[in-house]
Amino acid sequence: MVRSRKTHDGCHEHCDKCYNVHCHFPVQISVSCLIISCRKNCGAVLHMCKLEEHQLLCPNETVPCLNATYGCPLSMLRHRLAKHLEVCPASVVCCSQEWNRWPVSETDLTFYKNVSENLQTEVNLDVAMALRDQELLFRSIKMKNIFPERMLDDPACQDVTAGGHNPSGEAACASVCGEFTENGCTKMEEQLSQEERDALAKSRDVDNIQNYSSWEKIFKKEMDGCKQTVQNLNKMEESGEKRGECEPSNCQGETRDSHLSQRNAAAAPSMNGATGLAPWQDGVLERLGREVNIAEYNMYLVHNGAMLINFGQLAACTPREKDFVYGNLEPIEVETVRTFNVPTSYRAKRHHLKDPSNKKATKHKSVDTADLTLPDEGLPKCDEVDTTLLCCLEKELKGHFISESVGIDGLYVDTGTQTYDFASAPFKTDASLADVIADKPRSLYVHVEAESVTRRHNKTSSAFSYMCGHFFRRDEYRCHFRNVHSDIQASISGWFQQRCPLQYLGCTFTQTRFHPAGHKGTIKFCQDVSTFVLQPEVPSPLCEGGKTFGCHRNAEHNLDPLSSLPLEILQHVAAYLDSFTLSQLSQASHLMREVCATLLQERGMVSLKWEKTHSQEGSSWSCRKKVWEFSSLFSSVDRWSFSNTPSMSDHLKTCSFYQREERTQPVALACLGEVRDKYAEVKRKR
Repeated sequence: MVRSRKTHDGCHEHCDKCYNVHCHFPVQISVSCLIISCRKNCGAVLHMCKLEEHQLLCPNETVPCLNATYGCPLSMLRHRLAKHLEVCPASVVCCSQEWNRWPVSETDLTFYKNVSENLQTEVNLDVAMALRDQELLFRSIKMKNIFPERMLDDPACQDVTAGGHNPSGEAACASVCGEFTENGCTKMEEQLSQEERDALAKSRDVDNIQNYSSWEKIFKKEMDGCKQTVQNLNKMEESGEKRGECEPSNCQGETRDSHLSQRNAAAAPSMNGATGLAPWQDGVLERLGREVNIAEYNMYLVHNGAMLINFGQLAACTPREKDFVYGNLEPIEVETVRTFNVPTSYRAKRHHLKDPSNKKATKHKSVDTADLTLPDEGLPKCDEVDTTLLCCLEKELKGHFISESVGIDGLYVDTGTQTYDFASAPFKTDASLADVIADKPRSLYVHVEAESVTRRHNKTSSAFSYMCGHFFRRDEYRCHFRNVHSDIQASISGWFQQRCPLQYLGCTFTQTRFHPAGHKGTIKFCQDVSTFVLQPEVPSPLCEGGKTFGCHRNAEHNLDPLSSLPLEILQHVAAYLDSFTLSQLSQASHLMREVCATLLQERGMVSLKWEKTHSQEGSSWSCRKKVWEFSSLFSSVDRWSFSNTPSMSDHLKTCSFYQREERTQPVALACLGEVRDKYAEVKRKR
């Protein structure tokens, strides 16, 4: 038998080591092959047996995009992959710009009260953005984390607790669990299939759906225990039958028969539920102590401890009569060593130093609001928003908690007993701050000025840090960050948008000072997409013409004038629009949606939509579908120009908060007396 001289990877013995382009080695079977050029005209010259390997490196080979698994459907030559990644629709970037925004202090209540009465979000860019951040903040604050004592009691937990101490319920459960079928399953009139359980887990209409996984684990452990018990009983019965068939031949056989008869007698009542290894059967712990080792005994207690307590097999706590008591007590000499001495340089704080002559008699006593002799209706109620933000701010600034004891120094401790009472309490279990104030008028509770997040800021416990969170294509992210965060957001207070100098008195006047150079347009904040957008100024004749044509529609096709244009012209016009305008145009009609769909691969982005699925094994995430969409990027602005807005001094002439106080009588200056004394002293020295 001739051994093949071909290597394991498909190349011949000579071809595996040959790298000569001008190789003239003769062609021999199983040794060498013909020299060829690449069929894709990349210029490579190689042996024919290396052609398959060369296709993995050939720059002219057509391959799918590197982001094909993330949704990109394009295929191209390999040498174009790097250039394509810059505009790949699946190369999506999430903007991670962050900033802080703090709650409104008591000194600025006048201004924010006036702003809340007239929320002009289209004109006031800072107010619109503050309202967006405030909504995100209120949704993220859960009331159960701040005020757990003011929450409604969960009825499901009450039912479970009450059921655990109900003797009749335990007896009924024991009677049901004591009946087994031949295959070890409990007899049930209605049993759900696996498909019905999965559908029940996905349903949102079922009460207490958050407890589904916990109950499922409990039931699974209970079912496994029942099956294991029946299997042990069946094994014992089979072993007893096999031993019973053997006839005794000597004294040892007689002894074996006696033991077998005793075991069968013990196994017979076990089928009726009197004995066994199930947690609800009497004497299970004693039998386990005799039959299994200490490791298996402890493991049994770990898995079935709760059921043993519920069925009375195990005490929840040690009874008083079984507590350990010392037999003989002997006195032991205790040596007290004082290791803390007040230093001689210690000085008590001023508010602790009191005049002993005016000291009043005091005593320790627990007091309550009932001691104020006021009706419950007369007690003041705390505001939900202000109190909640104050508690969050204490955690943010690492300050003291109002309801906890705080050490002032080495000798004194402040004991806090502050509690809160709300008009809307008690709150629901899953209620957020946004749900609590949903019925109240819309107001502004956070500052309109935002601060940048520094490296020293602890973002792990911050409730007042916000992130942009918008998604863009990789080639769009640069324009978004420059125009939105650098040009607009960073200079919105005082430079891009100018407010009245009497803002601290309550004036809400504002004006925008810049517009894009080259074409007229205004920057507005769109509440639908929660970002800044550029709205061009359309001449009034075009607006009037649009309204005229909009009233008289084409009766034959019921189309507006724009939709009556050919598809090629509509695609050409849509190619000049920015991503935000395309996203809005695609929602106008079915025709416009089809027109915008032709630009998705060129201007849009694709992302995977994940869905959480529940099963008996656990929860997992799976990709449901691919979503194509346009980003919220507006047209890039390279240069800004000053708008033709009037000077702020013109507003001050008519500002209602600008009140001048005219004085006709002379008033002495504060330092005039000192100057006069110094002048008299110099004159006296002369």
